[in-house]
Amino acid sequence: MVGVPDPCHSHHMTTDTVTTVSEIAEGVHRISTYLADGPPGGITFNQFVVLGDETLLFHTGTRRLFPSVRDAAATVVDPASIRWISSGHASRPDEYGALNEWESVAPSAVTAHGRAGCFLCLSDMSTRPPRSLADDEVIDIGGHLLQWIDTPHVPGPWEAGVLFDQTTKTLFCGDLFSRTGPAPATTTDGIADAAIAHDQLMHGHAYTPDTGPTLRRLASLEPERLALMHGPTYVGNGAGQLTALADYFDGQLTAT
Repeated sequence: MVGVPDPCHSHHMTTDTVTTVSEIAEGVHRISTYLADGPPGGITFNQFVVLGDETLLFHTGTRRLFPSVRDAAATVVDPASIRWISSGHASRPDEYGALNEWESVAPSAVTAHGRAGCFLCLSDMSTRPPRSLADDEVIDIGGHLLQWIDTPHVPGPWEAGVLFDQTTKTLFCGDLFSRTGPAPATTTDGIADAAIAHDQLMHGHAYTPDTGPTLRRLASLEPERLALMHGPTYVGNGAGQLTALADYFDGQLTAT
């Protein structure tokens, strides 16, 4: 993972981590850190910088990763200029754990999340009032149109949601399709099987009658990229991968 950085792939290292930066779509940069501890085989933690007149950061990373993530982000944007901070789960440290640190370096940054997450968590966690987003609400950051979609309990907590970049057809889908181990920046190989194996290992998903329909709603967006929190960014028929995952969860629900 170490070497001479090129313009779209650079590296930042702390004493025990290596953080890489890769452009996964036009104006969308993935910041990724692999940690060997945690689940078997270790796991990647990814953040995404969506560049625009009002740049957005999706996932803050944990507090302990903040220095490495901040320095990596600084290779593509001035951290002080970040205008929006968002994520999928308001209650998870790897997604909002460094929120206050980011707010301290970005004086105009405002957290944008679904109404449930703002009410339950972010109105207390943030140092400034968050922007509460309705289901399907779109933020125009100047260069990208970002659509918030409520996905309660898919996966995990009530306040879960995803962000869909209508401009590049990139779905920032958080903990959907998670996997263990290191991962490349992008892949065209199917990601559903690895996500199913991870679910069987970690039991991170609840099986409800809404799980399959929620995933099929996301499939109807016909995303061309699925930007994972823990894994590579999938490039290809995103609807097919989401539908495969929906079929799996429907089967699990039927089997219980």
